[in-house]
Amino acid sequence: MTSPLEKISFNKAFEGELIKYKFKSAALGGLDAQFNLYLPPNAADGTKVPVLVYLAGLTCTEDNGAQKGAFLGVASSQGIALLFPDTSPRGAGIPGEDDDWDFGTGAGFYLNASKSEYSKHYNMLTHITLELPKVIEAAGIPIDFNRQSIFGHSMGGHGALTLYLGSKVKQYRSASAFAPISNPSKCPWGEKAFKGYLQGGVEEGKVQYDATEMISAAKEPVHILVDYGTADNFYKQGQLLPENFLKAARNAGYDEVQVRVRSHDGYDHSYYFISTFASDHIHFHANFLKA
Repeated sequence: MTSPLEKISFNKAFEGELIKYKFKSAALGGLDAQFNLYLPPNAADGTKVPVLVYLAGLTCTEDNGAQKGAFLGVASSQGIALLFPDTSPRGAGIPGEDDDWDFGTGAGFYLNASKSEYSKHYNMLTHITLELPKVIEAAGIPIDFNRQSIFGHSMGGHGALTLYLGSKVKQYRSASAFAPISNPSKCPWGEKAFKGYLQGGVEEGKVQYDATEMISAAKEPVHILVDYGTADNFYKQGQLLPENFLKAARNAGYDEVQVRVRSHDGYDHSYYFISTFASDHIHFHANFLKA
């Protein structure tokens, strides 16, 4: 069973409120889950506001984006709430889940695991798309979940693109990503995750959780923005492959208005890069969330 929300901390920021919550997550096998929620000042009187979900990258928690992303001020001025989930379940106690930094704890890859040893706890897709909206609504927090968009960084950029493209109910109005793992079935990080979490390995991941494959098969209109830096070592190592995503999008008939992929000379993989373009991304989503 999912338990009610427990407030862990509170900070005033840009006239709004950043609150950390904890609850027992059914989607994550009964483990405690934490998330941060930023409410802009216009929600103070109970007015429901749209929400932008931020998915963080490998080794991160619910705190990285909230503390270092430079998102709060822009979100405040736009009247948009920000939801910062964690990157994986914590404390599942599965043998091997803490052996490597790029698999297991802190590396849930925003999928639902189908391998038996991981399928009880590693269900970040369900946690983010279904469970978090349900517990937040049940707590009476003034979020309008009919107006959602999603963005993320690295592994979280992969999550944002795949949750957006994979939603059968068009849950999110738009998606954006900073330096996303764009073609995970063709890179070491993605192959490791798919082989570790999924019964069908890379082939299962390719169909269900690979943004490049998903955009190739997409038919509906989309609203996607991707940014990456040319000095990003993970880009240079072939972990991100944004060009593959762009080529697939163009081949599928999506133009610059629907899928925009921008490269930025000299920027790396860090939150210095993210914070530089944070305002661009929130204004991009505001176009759709406030329409």
